Amino acid sequence: MSTVTDPRKTPTTSPVPGQDGTSASGTRSPWTLVMQREIAVKLKDKSFIWGTVLTLVLLVAALILPTFLGGGAASYQVAVTDQTAAAVVAQAEATLQAEDDEASLTAETVADRAAAEQAVLAGDVDAALIGGPGEWELLSDGMPSLELDTVLSDTVRAQALAEQAEAAGMTLEELTAGSLLVPVDLSESEDGMPGFLQFLLGFVFAILFYMAALTFGLQIANSVVEEKQSRIVEILAAMIPVRQLLLGKVLGNTILAFGQIALIVAVALVALPLTGFDVALPGIAEALLWYLPFFVLGFLALACIWAAAGALASRTEDVQSTSMPLTMFLVVIFIAALNSSGMLRDVLSFVPVASTFVMPMRIVEGDTALWEPLLALVIVAIFCAGSIWLGAKLYERALLHTQGTLTWRAALGRKD
Repeated sequence: MSTVTDPRKTPTTSPVPGQDGTSASGTRSPWTLVMQREIAVKLKDKSFIWGTVLTLVLLVAALILPTFLGGGAASYQVAVTDQTAAAVVAQAEATLQAEDDEASLTAETVADRAAAEQAVLAGDVDAALIGGPGEWELLSDGMPSLELDTVLSDTVRAQALAEQAEAAGMTLEELTAGSLLVPVDLSESEDGMPGFLQFLLGFVFAILFYMAALTFGLQIANSVVEEKQSRIVEILAAMIPVRQLLLGKVLGNTILAFGQIALIVAVALVALPLTGFDVALPGIAEALLWYLPFFVLGFLALACIWAAAGALASRTEDVQSTSMPLTMFLVVIFIAALNSSGMLRDVLSFVPVASTFVMPMRIVEGDTALWEPLLALVIVAIFCAGSIWLGAKLYERALLHTQGTLTWRAALGRKD
């Protein structure tokens, strides 16, 4: 005889969501749900979307507007009174076009010196070349253009040397042998990246990390305290392990920060050829490959601490005070990174978080051996693991504390 058991009277044991690493449906881990929620909420935030769009627009404008507003190729008109002066102007134009094939230098023939002076004063021409070999004059209304003055002076000097060489029975090369000064720009690296572009790229790397760490860090802290203030966190903590809640928040904001930075970098790389610096793309690409792991590890090293800063506060108004140590830390590191040099700069490139600012700068400048960024990454990875552990401890101890704001020292002294 079989016994039929009424299922309504049979106690069933269902796992608490999150205790076995799955959600209530048994298919998803709780932290993935939290992560997706963080991302979804932010992608629906109009201020976040429009802020990103505005950043991209300003970036593109900063890159390409100087190209279009730079005035285009040089164009000059010079009054002359004879064919000798016209020949000098024609030679000067050839010199200009050797550097910019769209540049122009046109000779306007006038009757005499008086007519040339009148044309200059009336603004019909930019300058007037009067006289002859050995007695040339450049007439202008005010100071002439430096480029125009330089190219005409160089042309007159070259023609005079050529005539002297011919009179001496020598070639121009023989006459000027040993008198030429060859300029060598040491600021330009082997990959074709000028020195000022190296500095600019290093500065952009630093400011991107600084802004991402500060902006998304405060967002993490505010998100934590809003849930805490509304008591939603008490419901979440009853259903989801606190560490999985923290993991979802941190990873969600890390993905958002990385995605925003990746979008900015992608747009910058697409717009860069329009600036004429596409020759530097190989060097920039190599620097980016090193920058990305430093960015991710540096951000993760701070993200859990930002979450702890939010957990220490009981109200949104308190976040500013609980996050002040982190904010000041970022400001000090950022300023030190930009102003360091020599041995201090080398040391900072191995110090966690500071290395995210300094090491990419050194890589861009070609000032590192392969082992240096690798060692810096290992050090920041170890520090990242430690900061995550510390941040998680503080987060757990302070999350359900609602009676006033906790200090960092008080949170460290609390028992689990």
